Amino acid sequence: MAYQSDLIFDVGLHRGEDTDFYLKKGFRVAAFEADPDLVAHCRARFRDAISGGRLQIVEGAIAPETAGERLAFYKNLQKSVWGTIDASWAERNAKIGARSVKVEVVRVDVVEAFRTIGVPFYLKVDIEGADHLVLDGLHRLKDRPRYISIEAEAVDLTRLVAQLDVLRDLGYHGFQPIQQARMPRTEIATTSLGGDPLYYVFGDSASGPFGDDLSGPWLSYDQCLREYRRIFKRYRLFGDNAILSRLPGGKEITRLLGWVRGRPMVGWYDTHAKLE
Repeated sequence: MAYQSDLIFDVGLHRGEDTDFYLKKGFRVAAFEADPDLVAHCRARFRDAISGGRLQIVEGAIAPETAGERLAFYKNLQKSVWGTIDASWAERNAKIGARSVKVEVVRVDVVEAFRTIGVPFYLKVDIEGADHLVLDGLHRLKDRPRYISIEAEAVDLTRLVAQLDVLRDLGYHGFQPIQQARMPRTEIATTSLGGDPLYYVFGDSASGPFGDDLSGPWLSYDQCLREYRRIFKRYRLFGDNAILSRLPGGKEITRLLGWVRGRPMVGWYDTHAKLE
């Protein structure tokens, strides 16, 4: 089964920040979300696209079969984008003041979703602590999405290398690290699938452009790894756990340096990849 050129999987729908862009681009979208309140919000927001068959919302949490048909989802009360099925992530978030409540949700089999809905042209994955489950599912398929993006590991370089290795093993050979901290209010002039001009401004929590709309060069595996090594050096100097950030006024100094530089000193990244 080859990828469908007009289909996108938005794995981590949240409030629909990315799905809105994909629909305006003219794509059909299958969007996955575990948080029941966010699902209700998006069903109302995109009622026309749903009724028109352009959007399918799959409610539930992507998890392995061993998790059972229903499982715990940790809904974050301070930052809704931090909802997760990983209890250790919920504990980490609680330590920095972002508390979660546990709700029960249905399990979604991502491989079955690929088989029933189709392999998408672009696969966006942003599900806190569970991106790897989607990549594991791709290993069980013959075909791959043309483009893919996942949230890059930001703490352990070894785990970041493992992410790149998995993408390479899946057949992806072009890469771009895209900083997400500066994505809000980014403007893009592009075209829809039908060739119509589209001007779009990305909002908070949006992943931003993908595929041919990315402005940077596609890097080889080795080039991408070298870039991430430079990024991790900045994490060690200016990240949340860096010595400078723990000093009085350190975070303000980091922000000032970012302003002088014209872009943030740190920030989380998405790894975009494309088939050769």
